[in-house]
Amino acid sequence: MLRPFHLGWQSAATPGDRARRLVADVAALTEEETDAEYDRVVHDFAERHWQTEAMFDRRYEDVERGLGLEQAGFSITRKRLIGAYFCHEYTYAAAALMNPSIVPHPDQSGVGRGGCRFVMSLRAVGEGHISSVAFREGIANPDGSFDLWPESAFATALELDDTLQACETGAVAVHRHPESSLSNSVIFPITEQQRQGLEDLRLVRFDHAAPGAPPDYEWIGTYTAWNGASIRSELLRTRDFRRFVLEPIEGRAGRNKGMALFPQKVGGQYAMVGRQDGKNLFLLRSDDLAHWDDDGVLLMEPAFPWEFIQIGNCGSPILTDAGWLLITHGVGAMRKYALGAALLDRDDPSKVIGRTREPVLTAEDADRSGYVPNVVYTCGVLPVGEQLLIPYGISDSAVGFAVVAIADLLALLV
Repeated sequence: MLRPFHLGWQSAATPGDRARRLVADVAALTEEETDAEYDRVVHDFAERHWQTEAMFDRRYEDVERGLGLEQAGFSITRKRLIGAYFCHEYTYAAAALMNPSIVPHPDQSGVGRGGCRFVMSLRAVGEGHISSVAFREGIANPDGSFDLWPESAFATALELDDTLQACETGAVAVHRHPESSLSNSVIFPITEQQRQGLEDLRLVRFDHAAPGAPPDYEWIGTYTAWNGASIRSELLRTRDFRRFVLEPIEGRAGRNKGMALFPQKVGGQYAMVGRQDGKNLFLLRSDDLAHWDDDGVLLMEPAFPWEFIQIGNCGSPILTDAGWLLITHGVGAMRKYALGAALLDRDDPSKVIGRTREPVLTAEDADRSGYVPNVVYTCGVLPVGEQLLIPYGISDSAVGFAVVAIADLLALLV
C-alpha cells in the first residue's frame, strides 16, 4: 500500500523546514535529472500500487497547500516527483491480522436460497504497531460452506471526506474511491485520539425501524481508539460501506474497551454489552447512540477456570427464539483465551438464562503459535439459516472459520 510520509512537518522548532529543504532539493534538479529520477520511481513502484501517479498528484497538492507553493511553476513531472518523496510503501498487515467481525452485506441480490453475502472486518497491524481496519467480502451458504471474494494485490486507504471535517465532537467522515472494491480498502487512524490505532471493530447491522415497520438498516461498529497513552470507545457508522462516519462515544462508558451494540433497541433504548471494570461483563443502556453515561448493571462474572482472569463479549448478541445468544471469551491460566456462549432473556437481557461451563472453541496444536500465542478471538459471528459462521483470530497471526449449529450451541448452556 502507498501511504503519505510526513518527514517531521510538525517540528515545533522549525515548522516545515525539513519539508521545504526536500522540495528545494528536488527543485534544484535539471529537467533532465528530474525526468530520469521520476522514470526510476515509476519503474520501481508503478506496478506495485493502484493509481500510483494519482497518489503522487494528490500528495503534491497536500505539500503545495502546506508550504504555500502555488506559485512555484513546477512541471507535472517535477510535481509528481516531489509527491513521491512524500510517500512510502506500507504493509498494513505485516505484524498481525486478527479479531474479525462479520455482518450481512448491504447487497444481497443474486444470493442463492438461504445464503448470505457478508462483509468481514479485520484488525490489521503494520509497521509501528499501528492498527487499521481492513475488509473482506464473501458469501456464506446454509450448509456451512463459504467463499471469500478474491483480493487483489493492491490496497487503498479511505480518504477524508470534505463534507465532514473534524469538528468539536471529533467526528470525521471517510470514503473509498468509487473505483475501488471494499475488499481492498483500509481505514487508517485519522484523529489524534486514533493515532496509534483503530482496534477490534465489532460490527452489527442495526435496525432503526419501529416494530412492524420495514427494516431501516445502518451498519454500526464499536471500536477502541488508541493514541498511545489513553483509550476511547468510538462508533463507525455507514449505510453502504462506501462512506463512513467515525465518532467518539461520549459519557463515562466510553472510557472502556469492548463495547458491543445490540442489533435493535431493547425496551425502547439502545443497549450494549461491555466490560466496565476490566474483568466482568455489564449491560449498558442509553437513549442516545453516541452518549453512554450509564455505568450499567453487572451481567456476568468469571465462573469457570477457563475465564477466571476476565470475560468479555465476542461481538453483538444474536436474537434467537430462545433469547439473545451472546458469544463470549474468557482468559484463563497462562493467558490462554477461549470462546464460550451465554443466553440472555429476550425482553430483559439483564437476566442470564444460561452459559457454557466449558469452552466451545480454544487454541490447540498449531493454532497456539503466533504473534500473541494461545489466543482465539472474534468480534462477531454471522447466523446463516440454522448455523453460525464464526471467523476468529488465531494467535493474532491468521484468521480461521468455525461453523456450529445454533441448536447444538444452545444445548451446551447450563
